[in-house]
Amino acid sequence: MALDAPVGLPVREAAAFGGLGVVVIGLDLGTSGVKAVAVDSGGVIQAQATTPLAVSRPQPLWSEQDPQDWIAAAEAAICALPEAIRRRTRAIGLSGQMHGATLLDVRDKALRPAILWNDGRSGRECRALEAAAPDLVAITGNRAMPGFTAPKLAWVRAHEPEVFAATRRVLLPKDYVRLWLTGETVSDMSDSAGTLWLDVGRRDWSDVLLAATGLTRDHMPRLVEGSAVSGVLRKPVAEALGLPQVPVAGGGGDNAASAVGVGALAPGQAFVSVGTSGVIFIADDAFRPNPGRGVHTFCHALPEIWHRMSVTLSAASAIDSVARLAGFSSTAEAVANLGDGQPDDPLFAPWLSGERTPHNDPSASGVFVGLTHATT
Repeated sequence: MALDAPVGLPVREAAAFGGLGVVVIGLDLGTSGVKAVAVDSGGVIQAQATTPLAVSRPQPLWSEQDPQDWIAAAEAAICALPEAIRRRTRAIGLSGQMHGATLLDVRDKALRPAILWNDGRSGRECRALEAAAPDLVAITGNRAMPGFTAPKLAWVRAHEPEVFAATRRVLLPKDYVRLWLTGETVSDMSDSAGTLWLDVGRRDWSDVLLAATGLTRDHMPRLVEGSAVSGVLRKPVAEALGLPQVPVAGGGGDNAASAVGVGALAPGQAFVSVGTSGVIFIADDAFRPNPGRGVHTFCHALPEIWHRMSVTLSAASAIDSVARLAGFSSTAEAVANLGDGQPDDPLFAPWLSGERTPHNDPSASGVFVGLTHATT
């Protein structure tokens, strides 16, 4: 699927996008690393680089990262691309892990480590939020779950009141990277739909849901569609990265951005993604919520499109854990030693970070079933 000319380029440059070897850079803030990918006008990858990230788990159910680590990793990943490719860049797109709560003060400095999507500490706050906002499910198309952003802020309000009082702004992870890149506080519809503060059908912030967590629109970033320009690369950042001052697109949450990449845009088109988490994703042409059994309904990363998805919190990460438990030197070695699968083989339930779909239970834990004396 060929790329269109980057939105926001001068007409002369846009017309030349397909013929002068220019590229766009996709920057993805994952849980385990930041990846920079340079793609030409034919959709061919010209270069890519990844910088790893670590997750901190200071208490049971907690999952956190230092936002400054995202910046350092993003800078390293971009600078690892060949200089000649960076100089030919004409736009940057952003995607990333959803739901994370990045709390900023009046100077836009992080007040505490960001609370991530797979953090399960706010189960009590979820129940309180649904009681305080009876229309939450109708407005958002989703049940309150610890993975979402709003319950995290409710937890901070209850347990770290001084941090909550000092919070001037709340950004999602990739949008904190955007702030560094452009100086703009902006989010796109698909990522913002995972906060529980967005009226997903109207594609706008909900004052009712913000008030339920003690916040207002002033705490929220400006909203744009994923295909819109959200800002332009700041001059000092552009110089440090060896890039022109190019436009930065609104972008999308990781799975919505993946759906654009594989072409899952028309109603009924779907894909399965297996990363740290596992996702089943289906595109829709309208807001059709189905919150039963933990199915999410979000805005897509392009205008006037929505999607539904289910999420298993431990997918490839569970395979990594089993490989370590079984004493393999690497996940690849463990996979290479998989058998054909027999009816009496042991089973592993991979609920290592709690669970979301179909079991909305942050306290769910992993178990081995069917162990015998013959198990090796």
